[in-house]
Amino acid sequence: MTQDILIAVVVLGAIGALFAVVLYFVAQKFKVVEDPLIDEVAEVLPGANCGGCGKAGCRAFAEACVAQHSLEGLRCAPGGDAVAAKIATLLGCAVEQGEPLVAVVRCNPSNCGEKRRSNYDGLQSCAFQNTVYTGESGCPFGCLGCGDCVAACQFGAIHIDPATGTPVVDEEKCTACGACAKACPRRIIELRRKGRNNRRVYVSCMNKEKGAVAMKSCDNACIGCGKCEKVCPVSAITVEGNLAYIDHTKCIACRKCVVECPKKVIHDVNFPAPAKKPEPKPAEPAPEKVEIPVAEKVEVKN
Repeated sequence: MTQDILIAVVVLGAIGALFAVVLYFVAQKFKVVEDPLIDEVAEVLPGANCGGCGKAGCRAFAEACVAQHSLEGLRCAPGGDAVAAKIATLLGCAVEQGEPLVAVVRCNPSNCGEKRRSNYDGLQSCAFQNTVYTGESGCPFGCLGCGDCVAACQFGAIHIDPATGTPVVDEEKCTACGACAKACPRRIIELRRKGRNNRRVYVSCMNKEKGAVAMKSCDNACIGCGKCEKVCPVSAITVEGNLAYIDHTKCIACRKCVVECPKKVIHDVNFPAPAKKPEPKPAEPAPEKVEIPVAEKVEVKN
């Protein structure tokens, strides 16, 4: 019995040693040598793993940078130009300065508060609610207000206003990673240029229904009248599917469309308040006419 056990131990040991040798040579044959530059680039990144760059995480972004040895088509939104400059130094390439972006919420639920047709009492998830429910106001394009965008933001740059139920973006904290835009099932959050002096103009509506139908859900819905498109001097506005859209790459922020919009659905952000026109002075009363009596003619007799 002891001899049988000894033989079994020896055989198993020999098999284990044989497999170890085979695995060693296989590992050497198919091993992948990773560029140490990937670790250096990864250390420069903020480590948010937000996915705003379009990659699975910061490590995948670093691998993509090293693989193509440039930053063409790659940008770390949370890191911005400062991180891009550091990565360019490590890679030994040039980097183009990108224009800063910010998330914009294109919806006005506060304007349809009086038209709420129902109260939602279910799972607090915009993604779930969008599949089973139109919305409390009946607008199939409006914000659902459950806060999926808030949960997706890793920088605390967005919150739900309790008074209106609308997402509010903190421009100082927003890194334009795009996580909130991806989390919104109705795509009402858009990344747009911050603009010169942080001023921008955009259509705060996503309703593509005809004007009369859209007005049933919201008093300030876009009705697709096209007045803004006609008045734009640079052709930055187009009206498609009963909805106006302002191309932020063409807009010069002249705000003519803001004045022209009959529904006041075009918002201008961070512009100074228009100067009040001086009230016209009351016209001075006309002087009263004074009738001067005509002297009576006196006849002189010779």
